[in-house]
Amino acid sequence: MAKLKIVWSHRANIKLFEILNFYTNRNKSTTYSTKLYRRFTQELTLLQKHPDLGKATDFESVRGLIVDEFILFYEITKDCIVVHTVWDCKQNPADLKIK
Repeated sequence: MAKLKIVWSHRANIKLFEILNFYTNRNKSTTYSTKLYRRFTQELTLLQKHPDLGKATDFESVRGLIVDEFILFYEITKDCIVVHTVWDCKQNPADLKIK
């Protein structure tokens, strides 16, 4: 099986930026944000090798990959893995929008 390409949706890019920006501003340093981004990248690299690694969700064809206190919601298509959003588990679940 060929390695699936990781594609970040517009929503996922915005959420990722918001999360990294929050920790940069809060900590007055990019150290934690850099580590967190590396962790997401490492987990997504592992996901490319094992696409069904994430847990099934109530949303059809969407899986959730747990990374520390975050969940990367993604969908496997024929030729790529689409990351729909990054969810901070400390947020109100009623605010969750995946697609």
